[in-house]
Amino acid sequence: MGDPKRQRKKYSGPRHPWEKERIEEEKSLKAEYGFKNKKEIWKMRSLFKRFKNQAKQLIALKREQAEKEKSQLLGRLARIGLIQPGGDINAVLGLSFRSLLDRRLQTMLMKRGLARTVKQARQFIVHGHVKVSDKKITSPSYIVRVSEEPMISFSQGSSLSKADHPERAKESKENGKE
Repeated sequence: MGDPKRQRKKYSGPRHPWEKERIEEEKSLKAEYGFKNKKEIWKMRSLFKRFKNQAKQLIALKREQAEKEKSQLLGRLARIGLIQPGGDINAVLGLSFRSLLDRRLQTMLMKRGLARTVKQARQFIVHGHVKVSDKKITSPSYIVRVSEEPMISFSQGSSLSKADHPERAKESKENGKE
């Protein structure tokens, strides 16, 4: 079983190191979502695969325990916003990897207009300027729940909490704000 203090890998890398299509896809994901390295992509892909594999196993089973696990999986995915509440297990198989990546705190910070770029969003998070529901989060890959979405803001002690800070993203004039 091993030593419980030993940290284990929570992801699996690619099966073959030199696949051109995979390398190009990872390169575009790294640029679009602001990943630090490919290991972060592999971690998110492993999480995504675990959701899909669990759904596949639960579709095949018909026991009472399988029904409980189905409802738990569907509840978890609905809480993080990947499927609609009350969806069925087949909806899990139709998920896309990018939908999971859109739920990361780093991506949400940029899309909500609190940072200009994904790299700046990453810096704000790592430096401890961002809080989610009164908890300081320093992990850019934190998966934001639907209930936590409106609670994303800057920490009170952060200089970025002031609206006139020069590094904050400026809202466009098209929206009528400045």
